[in-house]
Amino acid sequence: MSSVFSWTSFHAKIHRTIRARHLLEPKQRILVAVSGGQDSLCLIKLLLDLQSKWDWHLGIAHCDHRWRSDSKANAQHVANLARSWEITFYLQTASEDLSINSEAKARNWRYQVLADIARENSYNCIVTGHTASDRAETLLYNLMRGSGADGLQALNWKRVLDGDIMLVRPLLEITRTQTGKFCQDLQLEVWEDSTNQDLKYARNQIRQELVPYLKENFNPQVESALFQTAELLQAEVEYLEETARKLQEQVIIRDNSDIFQVNRHILKNVPLALQRRVMRQILQQIMPCAPSFEHIEKLTSLIQAPNRSQTDPFPGGKIAKVEGDRIIFEF
Repeated sequence: MSSVFSWTSFHAKIHRTIRARHLLEPKQRILVAVSGGQDSLCLIKLLLDLQSKWDWHLGIAHCDHRWRSDSKANAQHVANLARSWEITFYLQTASEDLSINSEAKARNWRYQVLADIARENSYNCIVTGHTASDRAETLLYNLMRGSGADGLQALNWKRVLDGDIMLVRPLLEITRTQTGKFCQDLQLEVWEDSTNQDLKYARNQIRQELVPYLKENFNPQVESALFQTAELLQAEVEYLEETARKLQEQVIIRDNSDIFQVNRHILKNVPLALQRRVMRQILQQIMPCAPSFEHIEKLTSLIQAPNRSQTDPFPGGKIAKVEGDRIIFEF
């Protein structure tokens, strides 16, 4: 594989981003998720070009959901690219009896598969080609679903995916228009995914209809503006979440009782934003599913409620009730 390439401002930008944000380390074993689309091809080509500077060991993984009649040919296309670049290739195809009938299920299956491949082959990092455009679309999608700040700042630069395996997104400052131009300039063979045009998927409606409308009628740089909003929210969410975690440690009453108890007196003069976060963190410990806004609100209301107030049952059957300065959870 030739190490000769044309160093561009695009390469310099990604190189600086990786270094400044501590996204990847020298000599790291990195598994690159490659669908064959322009974003993932842009990503793998950039990492290949930067490999000599970082001494990475790269592998390519492709997940075939079997959603399309050409999915097998798509996988073969990526395998051929990996072979031409002399990179180890891993393919996982969904079994016929596996029900992957939604975007969320597909994403969960894909991340689990990537984590399994990484662990089995000693990669400690998975990188994906998510861009600023994806981050803007995710913000809009979550905004319309009623998400709070946590949902609006989704698609972080890096997060723990599974155990000690990190998920990293080095292209979050790059738009889809830029990755497309990069692939075109370097004549990379992009595989066009027909499902990206299917408007039955909400994210495709946002991508194909809503974002172009916002660009034309409100702000031509809307993707960059939404990216900046998500970036600001990320820092604020991290601060609030850590502050709430420390506060939660103070309010949970740890005695010899098996009953889960919270000191509500400490929370009474705390800002509402922190009250809600503490209560959400507590509910995450006692509920079998993610707490909703309604769950958080009815528990938060007990902080100021009269003695002997109580909630109706949360999922899982627990009821929270007030006894003096304590909120007690019991079946």
